Amino acid sequence: MHSQHIGHYINGSPATGHSKRTQAVTNPATGAVTAQVALADSTDVQQAVAAAQAAFPAWADAPPLRRARVMFRFLELLHQHKDALAHAITAEHGKVFTD
Repeated sequence: MHSQHIGHYINGSPATGHSKRTQAVTNPATGAVTAQVALADSTDVQQAVAAAQAAFPAWADAPPLRRARVMFRFLELLHQHKDALAHAITAEHGKVFTD
């Protein structure tokens, strides 16, 4: 089985990262490797923190109605993708889908 690669997401877009190190993601029920997740180094962490700090003032200054709209849109996306998310979570935790 070919496992997927899970990279970083920094400043609103996928980021390759500087470290070449990865960690296997395994299904605890079967022991099968389902993905490889990229491990961050200090540069990756600094970039992510800087991006979050840069984004925070705009979010903090946004009117409550705007923030509520963003959060409701996030909720809509969760509902749209709930089956895919549920399958990914159950595979990660080695549980059955009905759990």
